[in-house]
Amino acid sequence: MSPQEGREPLVYINGELYPKSEAKVSVFDHGLLYGDGVFEGIRVYNGVIFKLREHVDRLYRSAKVLRLSIPMDREQMVQEVVRTVRANGFRDAYIRLIVTRGVGDLGLDPRKCGRPNVIIIVEHLEPILGSGVREKGITVIFSSTRRDPVQSTSHEVKSLNYLNSILAKIEAIEAGADDAIMLDSRGFVAEATGANVFIVRNGTLITPPVTTGILPGITRAVVIEIAGKLGIPVQERDITPVEFMTADEAFVTGTGAELVPIGYVGKVPIGDGRPGPIFRRILEEFNRYKVDPRNGVPAF
Repeated sequence: MSPQEGREPLVYINGELYPKSEAKVSVFDHGLLYGDGVFEGIRVYNGVIFKLREHVDRLYRSAKVLRLSIPMDREQMVQEVVRTVRANGFRDAYIRLIVTRGVGDLGLDPRKCGRPNVIIIVEHLEPILGSGVREKGITVIFSSTRRDPVQSTSHEVKSLNYLNSILAKIEAIEAGADDAIMLDSRGFVAEATGANVFIVRNGTLITPPVTTGILPGITRAVVIEIAGKLGIPVQERDITPVEFMTADEAFVTGTGAELVPIGYVGKVPIGDGRPGPIFRRILEEFNRYKVDPRNGVPAF
């Protein structure tokens, strides 16, 4: 099955499918007014929705923290995502699954909002940091914007409020870099603006813990699983900026970015400035892992 030539993508809103140009929600939706809602980004590989149930589980965990009651259970949500992918006919695509607080008034009170809006967007999307960066790596900076601490609007919750990341992304753009590495309130490495980070030192794969305020990424978990299968030691611990800059390798992971090596921090090369051997091993295995039907939910 393939999408009809020239047809607009179909967007799911509360059980109905609309052409992209007709997909709309109210300007009084608190998702727009206050960033009050949650979302997931999900990939489709060769007709299989990668880690769909894991993404849906995380969506519901985020909603629980926001006291946001999603108007369907997890299995129904899975089936609605499958239905939307199937209706679009995309065998390779990116899904944006969104639940907003719904339409309310101009005040903050969520009790004024009616039924939450459930939105599912399915489109083609190249890796967000570019499709050619796996061979040369990206350049990052350390952002002056700190990652929100865990006692604040923690990125453990994948909410619609991404201002913290946007400010760091603007800083990276103005510096001529591809992305920014954000530090936590103590000065330890947290994550990139929209992806988790890993470094390699002396053959060990190291990634920051959730106590730095990071999103517990689905791709991050897959990389840790793959490393275990390959016999690569993994540590989840604090990383200083100096450790990061002097690492043998570094890379970012995320659904949108997939796996991308970091070549430079500013003008300073990570290792020799090129993708390293451990990254290449993990990437090779990830490319096999992501197309295995056992690691997702078939849409066709």
